[in-house]
Amino acid sequence: MLEFRILGPLEVVGEHGPFRLGGPKQRATLAILLLNVNRVVSVDRLADELYSGAAPVTAVTQVQRQISELRRALGVESSIDTQSPGYVIRLAPEQLDLHRFERLTDEARRALSREEARLAADLLREALDLWRGEPLADFAYEPFARTAIGRLEEIRLAAIEQRIEAELALGHHAEVTAELEELVSEHPLREGLRGQLMLALYRSGRQAEALDVYRETRQKLVEEFGLEPTEGLRELERAILAQDRALDAAGLSAAPERAVLVLPSADDRLDGLLAIGEPLAALPGRELIIARLLEDEGALGPAVEALNARRAGLAPGARAAAFTTREAGRDAARLATTYDVDLVLVDAPTGVDGDRVPDDLVALLESSPADVAVLAGGVPKGRGGVFVPFGGGEHDWAALELGAWLSETSGATLRLVGTKADSQRGQRDSSRLLADASLAIQRVVGVDAEPLLVEPAELVAAVEDATVVVIGVSPRWRQEGIGDIRRALVRDASPPTLLVHRGPRPSGLAPRDPRTRFTWSIEA
Repeated sequence: MLEFRILGPLEVVGEHGPFRLGGPKQRATLAILLLNVNRVVSVDRLADELYSGAAPVTAVTQVQRQISELRRALGVESSIDTQSPGYVIRLAPEQLDLHRFERLTDEARRALSREEARLAADLLREALDLWRGEPLADFAYEPFARTAIGRLEEIRLAAIEQRIEAELALGHHAEVTAELEELVSEHPLREGLRGQLMLALYRSGRQAEALDVYRETRQKLVEEFGLEPTEGLRELERAILAQDRALDAAGLSAAPERAVLVLPSADDRLDGLLAIGEPLAALPGRELIIARLLEDEGALGPAVEALNARRAGLAPGARAAAFTTREAGRDAARLATTYDVDLVLVDAPTGVDGDRVPDDLVALLESSPADVAVLAGGVPKGRGGVFVPFGGGEHDWAALELGAWLSETSGATLRLVGTKADSQRGQRDSSRLLADASLAIQRVVGVDAEPLLVEPAELVAAVEDATVVVIGVSPRWRQEGIGDIRRALVRDASPPTLLVHRGPRPSGLAPRDPRTRFTWSIEA
């Protein structure tokens, strides 16, 4: 049985050692399939990612040739199947090193919850030993791999943080202090690592240094994002000041909160975004973060004042901040990366030239680790329910997950919209596709979805009574823009419409255990 490795340079290993793969395009084709293991990748998407959004007219032929040569290189065990509208690589869980890594870290998490710290530490060391360097190191400069590499590096750091948690529970605070100081230096905004360092220093009899770490943490967070530390970190500081005996007990506090990040472009755009984001963040273990990213320094004071006034009416624990930036999209993605964000909510841009996607939004979509939803329209008011036009594409599944999440939190009916049969083109209706999607949603969250078949020309009329429409962007959004439904870019769109772009981090619908969509997705 072949073993596929992406936790380092791409590698395929068989009974007699590593396979000799072909050129860069063949290796990239395999990498794209492995990042979507057990899920169909369309030919169009393969072409788009292989040629960085500039596929030649012969792209389909080129993709077919790469698949053919890849099958020949891997032999009868290649496991690459043709399935409309593209190809899928089918692997058993132990054939991919990322699957093994996530299984081991999940077992370690459960061991920690049972207070079996030694077993957890052993499992995490085994998991981290699977890494052979930077993930997909041979594709570091390829656009298709950048976000995936970032997410893989995130989960490696999370595993290191979890291993240190186990070491602290075993009383190894002196041994991990130097490692934590180095990690904090490399990742200065990661509050979990700073909390661990504070605890390790305190237990080593270095209370003043532990408090210095807190003060430095707060200063950095306020300077970078205008945000106060989490409640958990503030509680830790208070406990250190009081020399609370509970700090000497084994173990640490619960894992950091998951978050919904709301990024309004103006004060008057916040109501619509909060109508979506606040219920989603109200689920247990989540927090709401609101941030204004401003170009004009003079607008900073009024923005902070408005946010603080608005936050007073939100659920306890919500955080709000404003700061100036020249790269709003990249800073938004940095916020999503720094905090455990499940969803980034932004409002639709103004001044769009045709279907052209504004540069800041491009930067956010390309580099956000989490799903991004762009809201066009005002506050959802209708009572028709959550409508999800569904075609089975990559971003359609992300839209379905968000639609189900909204339905779960609001109690609104979830309706899946598909097309009727087209006898002239020999195309059947979408009922089978909608049934598959409905079964997936029922399995994961127990939400029932009502199917609705319409003529393509009747789509707009079919959703006009919706509370909100949730639709995935086109897989070719870089070329086509995000205007499959151009009217969604109009601010007064009715009903309100969410355009969803899928990220590599699991959505808020996912259970807490999976760390990436590379190994967990609702459609698999």
